[in-house]
Amino acid sequence: MMLTARILASELADSTHSSFSASTLDTLIQVLTFRSGYNTNLVIAGTALLGFAAGIIGVFAMLRKRSLVADALSHATLPGICMAFLLAAFIGQAGRTLPVLLIGAGFTGVLGVLCIQMILRHGRLREDVAITVVLGAFFGAGVVGLSYIQAHSAAGSAGITRFIYGQAASMQPSDVVIMAWICGISLLACMLLFKEFTIVCFNDSYARTLGWPVERLDLGIMALIVLVTLVGLQTAGLILVVALLILPAASARFWTDRIRSMVLLSGLFGATGCWLGSTLSAVFPRYPTGAVIVLTSGLLFALSMLFAPRRGLIHLLRRRGRLQLHDLQAVAVHADGAPGFRGLPHRGSGSVDS
Repeated sequence: MMLTARILASELADSTHSSFSASTLDTLIQVLTFRSGYNTNLVIAGTALLGFAAGIIGVFAMLRKRSLVADALSHATLPGICMAFLLAAFIGQAGRTLPVLLIGAGFTGVLGVLCIQMILRHGRLREDVAITVVLGAFFGAGVVGLSYIQAHSAAGSAGITRFIYGQAASMQPSDVVIMAWICGISLLACMLLFKEFTIVCFNDSYARTLGWPVERLDLGIMALIVLVTLVGLQTAGLILVVALLILPAASARFWTDRIRSMVLLSGLFGATGCWLGSTLSAVFPRYPTGAVIVLTSGLLFALSMLFAPRRGLIHLLRRRGRLQLHDLQAVAVHADGAPGFRGLPHRGSGSVDS
């Protein structure tokens, strides 16, 4: 909350004229109410749809304990983006075309996940160690490839770095259509396999006794995580795209214990965070879209952690205070009935016993 307020305050303080603040506020209202032009409205609607899909799939990723794997997956996409760009440029195609870059990102992202599974199966290492090894190796290779592209490629390489921090303003209407299709497919898969995904996340052993293909269902969850991660690269960037999956789900966890309500709330939190973040990024284009979206989603998480009715920090502190007061009252009542007890001493008196 403080970081978001500091960003807005620094932006408004750049001008000494009060008319700038008024015009900025007017622009913000226009963008929030979808009155700022077709392209801007399309981008904001696309990012909101992405946030809704990421929030829903993020619930299953969090319950299945795949958060760190999703982080490694997003970092492992960078070398694939660089390889796809170089290959497209070599055969004379436009390297910055979104489908081409997403295919390369998906290839190395899936390869990174397979490397994690191979290390866990044959390397006798813990999962966090395997994830760290793969994340560092693939991301380092991607940084080297990105440096090579910037040093040796022509002007067509401009803008490829937006996949690191995210730049929703650079999206084209065709890119938004691709995002909408992938998000729609992911949402449809979650709706059709909701019961199966839920049982696998909570009790995979019981699912095996029922004869369900747990490995295939687990692979389906990972496939949905891959799809949402690939779509979110251009919006949030590969460094922060995992926050689109986990922050809404973690926020929804404070409000309910029911899986259906959690999935719906997570989708709403994700859509709200992306809507507000992309709006602020459109009004203040100097700041990366992904960082602003994560800040707004983090603000929603902080509000949930503080003010949720049952699991919020304020409610827990009040409940703890009431329990402590009840214990003190119970001790006082018990002491009053104890034999030989004459009550607490009055102010100014010495000992209880006279």
